[in-house]
Amino acid sequence: MHYANITGWGKCLPPATLTNNDLSTFLDTNDEWIQSRTGMQERRISHVSTSELAYVAACQAIAAAGIDASEIDGIFFATCTADCTLPSAASKVQAKLGATNAAVFDMNAACTGFVYGLSTANAFIQSGQMDKVLVIGAERISYFLDWTERGTAVLFGDGAGAVILESSTEKQGILSNKIGCDGDAGHILSVPNFGTDRARFQNIDGLFDFNFEGKEIFKRAVTRMGEASAIALEKANMTPEDVDFIIPHQANLRIIDFLAKRMGASKEKVMVNVHKYGNTSSATVPIALCEALEEGRIKAGDNVLLAAFGGGLTWGATMLKWGERTTPIATSDVELPAYNGTALDLIQDAIKGCQDAKLARESQVDA
Repeated sequence: MHYANITGWGKCLPPATLTNNDLSTFLDTNDEWIQSRTGMQERRISHVSTSELAYVAACQAIAAAGIDASEIDGIFFATCTADCTLPSAASKVQAKLGATNAAVFDMNAACTGFVYGLSTANAFIQSGQMDKVLVIGAERISYFLDWTERGTAVLFGDGAGAVILESSTEKQGILSNKIGCDGDAGHILSVPNFGTDRARFQNIDGLFDFNFEGKEIFKRAVTRMGEASAIALEKANMTPEDVDFIIPHQANLRIIDFLAKRMGASKEKVMVNVHKYGNTSSATVPIALCEALEEGRIKAGDNVLLAAFGGGLTWGATMLKWGERTTPIATSDVELPAYNGTALDLIQDAIKGCQDAKLARESQVDA
């Protein structure tokens, strides 16, 4: 029996921080309004592409595992904000790493993408087709935000996280998975005109529609993450009492609290960093995993539950038994290109563009 064991991990957060007070300079909002509804205080805005964020996180994960990029058999890149359609973001990371022996592809399961990636990598390793797989979750969500819409502009940030999975005959690493999708309700959390459905030669104003039905998303997120977690536990022959630590998708503090209550878990057993980074979509779980290890909150042999919910509407959970090592074998000196400006500087043109486009749309309606 082959088990997919996490042996390396890494994250990348761009340096520019956008605070709630920054948002209040151009939106009708304030720190109290945002924190009371989401638990968020700040988020990061990237000055580089999604694949660049992913590359830095991947270098950290490879160093932590103590392997060479040439040993990697597969690179599975979860993102809904790839640099471009062709080539894939995964192929860009492969080229930067020099991982010439790796098969690569992007997968889009929105915020559940990293959990989907773990499940896919686990299948390849269990079948014996691959021995070492790099799984990445990385996003530059700030690119398609409408900075005039308070309900969504305050929620999201940019970042990346990655892990190395290696084949092991010991019963550790991924014990079980459950992934799924409620496609019939996918419209409630969607960006419908971000692909080839978008008309090429009509008036393109730069705005992307972001459908976000908050109350319905909240109900479904709590329900589906809870159900997926229960199934993953059952597959692993475990109960909630066996779980030592929970890493949920960092979408909203209230969703995290409801999931913890459903699992009967104390606050000490649940990772929360949504206040620092907002919702980084597929990157939230691997970033939170890295920080939990850095903070010493995951111990050797711990049973760790990962759960996520995302656009589409995807959902899933993974049950892990952590291995013996909780510290990196080495660290990477690869860093993002320096940036000395502010987050507001980065999005200033986007703010003005969104404001102008919104006014143009409203004037067309009035006419």
